[in-house]
Amino acid sequence: MFSHMMVGSNDIARSKKFYDATFAVMGGKPGIQDPKGRLIYMHNGTMFLVTPPIDGNPATHGNGCTIGFAMTPEQADAWHQAGVDNGGEAIEDAPGVREGNGMKLYLAYLRDPDGNKLCALHRVTD
Repeated sequence: MFSHMMVGSNDIARSKKFYDATFAVMGGKPGIQDPKGRLIYMHNGTMFLVTPPIDGNPATHGNGCTIGFAMTPEQADAWHQAGVDNGGEAIEDAPGVREGNGMKLYLAYLRDPDGNKLCALHRVTD
């Protein structure tokens, strides 16, 4: 069902700095840029792309949209710090465990430099 995820950016160089740093924490490689100016990140059989909008209008983030990445709590902490250090914004509560509806999750949230909401998630099993 899932093949890829793509977000828009108004500054590809700024986005590359942010995503190269945050994906490195998960073992990802730096993004490659295709002839159309898109950044392409491939990891564990998935693909994440960052693109200038093809319609020529400014990129905007989706209100109510969140993109989640699976990782360990240690990776989530490092990911969160790498994001803040590379142009991202810490949002919501500090990284940590959240419990509710019979679930225990370790979560960390960021906005990328273009305002896209990102989440690091680890399902805690006792």
